[in-house]
Amino acid sequence: MAPLHLTFACGDYDRTRALAEGTVRADGIDLTYLRLPVEETFFRMLRHREFEVAEMSLSSYVLSLRADPAPFVALPVFTSRMFRHSSLYCHADAGITGPEDLRGKTVGTPEYQLTACVWMRGVLGDRHGVPFDSVRHVTGGQETAGRIEKARVDLPETVRISAAPEGRTLSAMLAEGEIDALVTPRVPSPFAAGDPRVRRVFPDVVAAEKEYYAATGIFPVMHVVVIRRDVYERHPWVAQSLYKALLTAKDQAYANLYDTSALRFMLPWLTPQLEEARALLGEDYWSYGVAGNRTTLATFLRYHHEQGLSDRLRSPEELFAPESLESAVI
Repeated sequence: MAPLHLTFACGDYDRTRALAEGTVRADGIDLTYLRLPVEETFFRMLRHREFEVAEMSLSSYVLSLRADPAPFVALPVFTSRMFRHSSLYCHADAGITGPEDLRGKTVGTPEYQLTACVWMRGVLGDRHGVPFDSVRHVTGGQETAGRIEKARVDLPETVRISAAPEGRTLSAMLAEGEIDALVTPRVPSPFAAGDPRVRRVFPDVVAAEKEYYAATGIFPVMHVVVIRRDVYERHPWVAQSLYKALLTAKDQAYANLYDTSALRFMLPWLTPQLEEARALLGEDYWSYGVAGNRTTLATFLRYHHEQGLSDRLRSPEELFAPESLESAVI
C-alpha cells in the first residue's frame, strides 16, 4: 500500500526536528513538514483548514470542540510548554508592586482566548486573589493595531472586555500608561528595548515559576497537535502512527540535549540547566500523554470553563483521539 501523504504545519522545535528532517518517520505516512510561525499556523488551520495535521493552541482547540462535529481531533503531544509568570508586564507607575495589585486594574491581552493568557488569569485567581472578572480586559494587536480573536468567543456578561482604540497597539498603550498591565506570550517591544516605563510583575521570574511548580506540580501545556477530522475519520490509524513518531522524536531531542561534546544551542550553561530541570521536574519533564499530565490538563480545562470559554467542563481524555491513549501490550 502506498504511504498516505500528509502535511504537518508546526514550529521549528528540537522535539519535532527528527520528523522535519526525516530521521524519524511515521508508519505508513509520507510527511511534509512545514516550519511556520505559530500564529500563522493557528490562523490558517482555524480559518481555512489548510493542513491535514498541525500544531494548535490548546485553548483554540478546546474552543473548537463546541462545534458539532468538531473540526479537529487532538493528539496528547505538547509541542509547546511554558511557565507564564514571565508573560505578565505592568506600567511602572500603575501602583503594581506584586500580582495581587492587579485586582481592579485594566489588563491588555492580544486575544482573550490565548492559551498563555488563560493560564495566567487562572494562576492569578487561584494563587494571588485576582479573579479573571476582577480586572478590565482590553484586546488588540500587541505591535500592530487591529488584531481580532482567531476563534469566535461568546463570553458571559461578567467578563468586562473591550477592544483597543482604533490604531492603537497594546505595547504603546502599556508604555504610555493607558493600560495598567499586559499579559502576552511575546515580549512587548518597550520591555525588549529597555523602556523603564515597562517592567515585569514578577521581578524574579525563575523563582516564582519554581515555587509555582513546587506547589502545584504543573508545567503548563500551551500547544497540542491536531488532525483534521475528515482525515482522521478516513484513516483513524494515523493518530497512533503520528503519536508514536512524535514520541520517538522527542526522545531523540532529550538525548541530543545531553550531548556534552558540543553545545547544540547558544546557552553557556545548557548542561547544568538541563540537569537542574530534571532534578526539579523529573526525567521526562516534557512528557506526552494524559497519565502524567492529568492535573495540568484538568486545571487548564477548569480555567477555560471558569473564564467563559468552554460550554462545559471537559475531562482530559475527551480531548484526544482514543488511539493515541492506547498502546499494544508486549
